[in-house]
Amino acid sequence: MVEPPLMNGPTDPDVRQEIVATVRRFVANEVIPVASELEREDSFPFDIVEQMRALGLFGVTIPEDYGGLGLDLLTYIGVIEEVAYGWMSLTGIINTHTMVATLLMAHGNDQQRRQWLPVLASGDRRGALSLSEPDAGSDTRNISCRATRDGDEYVLNGTKAWVTNGERAGLVALAARTDEGISAFIVEKEPGPRFEGISVSKNVGKLGYRGVETVEMAYVDHRIPATNLIGELGRGLPQILGVLEVGRINIAARAVGVARAAFDAALHYAQQRETFGKPIGEHQAIQLKLADMATRLQAARLLTRDAAERKTAGLRCDVEAGMAKLFASETALELATESMRIHGGVGYTTDLPVERYYRDAPLMVIGEGTNEIQRLVIARGLLARARAAQLRS
Repeated sequence: MVEPPLMNGPTDPDVRQEIVATVRRFVANEVIPVASELEREDSFPFDIVEQMRALGLFGVTIPEDYGGLGLDLLTYIGVIEEVAYGWMSLTGIINTHTMVATLLMAHGNDQQRRQWLPVLASGDRRGALSLSEPDAGSDTRNISCRATRDGDEYVLNGTKAWVTNGERAGLVALAARTDEGISAFIVEKEPGPRFEGISVSKNVGKLGYRGVETVEMAYVDHRIPATNLIGELGRGLPQILGVLEVGRINIAARAVGVARAAFDAALHYAQQRETFGKPIGEHQAIQLKLADMATRLQAARLLTRDAAERKTAGLRCDVEAGMAKLFASETALELATESMRIHGGVGYTTDLPVERYYRDAPLMVIGEGTNEIQRLVIARGLLARARAAQLRS
């Protein structure tokens, strides 16, 4: 029997503020001083990840009964914004992990929750969501990875692409095709028999979003227990697409973090750099840029907050999550560009993190469904709601 979906109620605002402030101090003291160096080296941030574990960041949304912090999505996006402000790559490690936990909370049965949520909450085992394939990105219905029933097991065959956390994850939430349609499974990727039949390619080189692995994973006759099926056979795609609402809210929050970092850098530089006898911030052209940047940043934050509030309330938020992801990611890209322009030549160098913001921002435009797909999701959702309203009237 599948239990009702788990949903944390609203977090006390004072608690939320304290958690976010704690993460802000952590980022200022432990992340920002080393982020640029680790990013240039494309080095996995082992020490920082261990500190994030100690802070409980891998279990922010997991209920306390399963060892998590049991906080709401508003707290989660506050945490994500702060982490992205320091180094956006770190949020990817948390995001895919949180989506696996969300899938289990929403569609796992009691035994699955008791087995896997505590180890996810503690960060003892990290999660990875595996949906995309070399020939199935935005076209999720083209998934060809196959799960074939064989007695008390399923046999997996196929290749998955763009798997964040794939190399170091211990639990992979996998979408695979079954006779009933696309279904969702948990793959326990660890040394021993449960790793046989899985190969992980080298980390894919990327423009930005460095320091966190993005890999391709191949399954050749890999066997998993039939009890690792999540939810109903053939319902894996809508289950995972529902989880992607959280992923898109995460993308929006990390875009807000990058946009804020770019804006703060531009605002600071505009007060320090002088041309023609005065700070450039006193020139009207720069003031217009700063005004537009601040306005877009606030709008992106409010859209993200609205989507998180709806999700927390148990309301459908495909449209709102799409809007937040679309607008916030475009804002991050625009503000990173404008910050570089305000900095001039020095903004193009690796001496300052502005060029990193410029390289990181495009990921949010593409990740968790391209912005072209977001526009389709938004439009179709609006039309569906309009038709439903007409039927009700």
